[in-house]
Amino acid sequence: MTDLVSKIKGARNFFEKIVAVIPGFKGYVERSNRRDADKLLRTTVASRYEEQWSRISELQRQLVAQGQIESLDDLEASVMKLRALVDRVRHAAYGYSGFFDAVKVNEAELDKLYQYDSTLLDKAALVASAVDNVASSIGGEGLPAAVRNLTALAQECIDLFDRRGEVILTSG
Repeated sequence: MTDLVSKIKGARNFFEKIVAVIPGFKGYVERSNRRDADKLLRTTVASRYEEQWSRISELQRQLVAQGQIESLDDLEASVMKLRALVDRVRHAAYGYSGFFDAVKVNEAELDKLYQYDSTLLDKAALVASAVDNVASSIGGEGLPAAVRNLTALAQECIDLFDRRGEVILTSG
């Protein structure tokens, strides 16, 4: 994960970030095979968030084992948000990812989509950091604040994904 973060944080534009993080992505785009490129990108983004979802599930088990069940409901909200995001990103219908075929998306709009995708990849690193914070807060007074931060961040990611779709719907 640290290697991914260092690649993303380099002094590159959003398209270069995506190309650096996802092997084969540049070739898909250069061949104008946009549907496959979008699917590859969505799979990568979903995997990053699914890793964090799995980590949170393990933290829930730790809370139960330590008898700190009062924090489970609040942590469950972040679990549900991340699961919803993973499912929406990974299983978006090809009609959604294939809008490049149905709706003519110009290069500027495509750049906006890649910017959203790059931001989603960046936010995955922030979610990982928030999960780290929850893990280090277990057993301490800072746990409720750490969980609230994680839940708010998960909602920001969902909102970002929603706005990504609006780029396509408003093009034409």
